[in-house]
Amino acid sequence: MSLKQDAPVLGVDIGGTKVAVGLVDPEGKILKQSRSPMSANGTAEEGFAAIATAIDSLLSKDVRSIGICAPGPLDPQSGVILNPPNVPCWRNFPLAEKIKARYSIPARIDNDANAAALAETFWGAAKGFRYVFYATIGTGIGTGIVFDNAIYHGNTGAAGEGGHVSIDYNGPVCKCGKRGCIEILASGTAIGERARAKLAASPTSKSAILELVGGDVSAVKTEVVAKAYAAGDMLARELLLETVEFLSVWLGNIVDLLDPDVIVMGGGVAAMLQPFFDDIKRRMPAWCVNPRASEIPLVMAYYGADAGIAGGAALCAGNLNSDHLH
Repeated sequence: MSLKQDAPVLGVDIGGTKVAVGLVDPEGKILKQSRSPMSANGTAEEGFAAIATAIDSLLSKDVRSIGICAPGPLDPQSGVILNPPNVPCWRNFPLAEKIKARYSIPARIDNDANAAALAETFWGAAKGFRYVFYATIGTGIGTGIVFDNAIYHGNTGAAGEGGHVSIDYNGPVCKCGKRGCIEILASGTAIGERARAKLAASPTSKSAILELVGGDVSAVKTEVVAKAYAAGDMLARELLLETVEFLSVWLGNIVDLLDPDVIVMGGGVAAMLQPFFDDIKRRMPAWCVNPRASEIPLVMAYYGADAGIAGGAALCAGNLNSDHLH
């Protein structure tokens, strides 16, 4: 099949409740996009039908390939979705093979953080850098590693699970089963839980956090902490500075392990913490043996909420004859 190198790629972002699709040009610009519901709890074929509906909404004869950000665990080499907790309809599901059979064009699949890291490297905040560490901090923490414009997958395809690097072996138990993972300490979920615990321990607190939720501690979420911080609340500031310290310890370890030449942060919590990026850089040398750690740029991701669409497209932006295209 003859493929035009200047034709758009279809980027697909699969979540537990929605499928986002977008046409992305070779420069990483999202030309058009749409969203539709995901059927995650039915049969495998119902899940695939939801993906096909989303793809069909934007597919044209000019599309040269389809890149998909899918929930993990998955095998990026074979394009098989293994057993994602957020999409229980799929167990050992050959998604790439199904896509190719239906549309007769190449398809590539990877997890969302890996793909977003590649998009930031090709077109976004990490453009021009060789060794990229990307982290998305939201409900959880996902990471991706890109070396010389290629995702680092490791031996079994499972590399890059930076959200489950432990910084406290006596810490709280993460959903993955390990103790003290950075995800259980610094994700949006963790910030909300820590806020509720502090407020419950001080019922007479005059914090703006409580005022914003009408005194209902159970209603406190990360977004409320962010609003309270913006209003000058001291407890909110304390919560965010604790998070900054956790991230500084974690990133110090990442720098010692990978020595990246840029660190890119995406996701809602990262956006909330952007005013503290300089604080993180100042704190990192205390947790890192690399004497030049503070020289590494720490930057906000370019794509924001569209990271999945751009990431999917980035998976197909290189050599279309790659062995990773199915």
